Amino acid sequence: MNTFKFLIIGILILFGIWDLGFKIPGLPALAATSEELKSSIVQKAEELQKINEQIKETQKDLEETKEEGKTLKKELNKASSQINQISLGIKSSEILIEKMELEVESLQYDIFEIENKIGANRKAIAKTLRELQSKGDESPLLIILKNKSLAQSVFEMQGLSDLNSALSAETNEMKEFKIQMNEKLKETSGKKKSKEIENTNLKNKKVIVEDVKKEKQVVLEQTKNQEKKYQETLEELQKLQDEITDEISTYEEELRLKIDPSALPIPRPGILGVPIEIPPARLTQKYGSTSFVRRQGRTWHNGIDFGSPIGTPILAAETGTVIASGDQDNYRVNGKRPCYKAAYGKFIMVKHENNLTTMYAHLSRWIVNIDDKVEKGQIIGYSGNTGRSTGPHLHFVVYATQTIPPATPGYYEGTRSSNTCGPLPVGGDLNPLPYLAL
Repeated sequence: MNTFKFLIIGILILFGIWDLGFKIPGLPALAATSEELKSSIVQKAEELQKINEQIKETQKDLEETKEEGKTLKKELNKASSQINQISLGIKSSEILIEKMELEVESLQYDIFEIENKIGANRKAIAKTLRELQSKGDESPLLIILKNKSLAQSVFEMQGLSDLNSALSAETNEMKEFKIQMNEKLKETSGKKKSKEIENTNLKNKKVIVEDVKKEKQVVLEQTKNQEKKYQETLEELQKLQDEITDEISTYEEELRLKIDPSALPIPRPGILGVPIEIPPARLTQKYGSTSFVRRQGRTWHNGIDFGSPIGTPILAAETGTVIASGDQDNYRVNGKRPCYKAAYGKFIMVKHENNLTTMYAHLSRWIVNIDDKVEKGQIIGYSGNTGRSTGPHLHFVVYATQTIPPATPGYYEGTRSSNTCGPLPVGGDLNPLPYLAL
């Protein structure tokens, strides 16, 4: 068998048409036509935009009222607004999931169309190869000798050249079809993965809204729906918040002095990933001695804040290990909650291999456990309004790992004993902004 025959068989095997009985798969059963699907996708996108605009408005209202004088009525109104915001978030997730399902169906049409093209192309290649194979053993001299005239010989050789050109064009076209197919399959896989993630988000948002409803009920039970009782509770809470703030400040002033800059990564954007998607979140408070903390009678803000609707996914800023997590609002001593609304609320700490440790606070929910390995960009929790928080946001802190406390009996790595809050996350804090690509 000559080289040309080997080439033919190679091409046949390459494109899967050695068996010339190739059949095109049938179109999978779909609920709508391609055009109907595209129209439905546009409709879902419009619905999603409207819902997200409503969420944005509720977040704006919550941020505008966070510094107003506190009354029981305003506190209950805020809780109702937060419940409404999460309910809108649930609706947003449901619409997004429906949109993704339609997009996957639409991609199935695209894939079927490409499969048809590949099938037709394979048949064309097979036909061209058969014609070339029938002439593959004939040399130019043999073609000239077997024909009665030079013109016939030239015509036959030109036909052979045309067949080779056609084969080249057809094989290039096949390569392009295969590239298109791989892109569509990759896009389909991505959509399905995104849908799985959004289903998880939806499930967690439904838990979060029930938690917020319960917390609203707690306020009513504590105050017996009486303004005087609420103001007394508020005064006690303010004293507790100030005590805990002083405790954190004392610890972290000491730990900042232990930071060795030479052991840290050189600050540059992208060292850490932004821990929340922007938008819907936005940077609302910077690091250090900000005007906001001074108005509250404090001196230092050990992280940065991202205002965000409750239930917004929180992302690991870098690959690492979860070393601590907790719910300080629910820390109990003798059945009481001495740290309720006074500190970080629900938090997570993650230690990274670049000598940085990150902390995520005021969460509504976390979905990772201590000792879990997490990847950069992985969802680890959801933004909230727990702990000492004037509105829904993520409080993001970056510590120098060298300064975080080691684990001790009863306390996880990165935490110290608190007078009232149990394990308290602390460390030598750094300005997160130079490490983020914002």
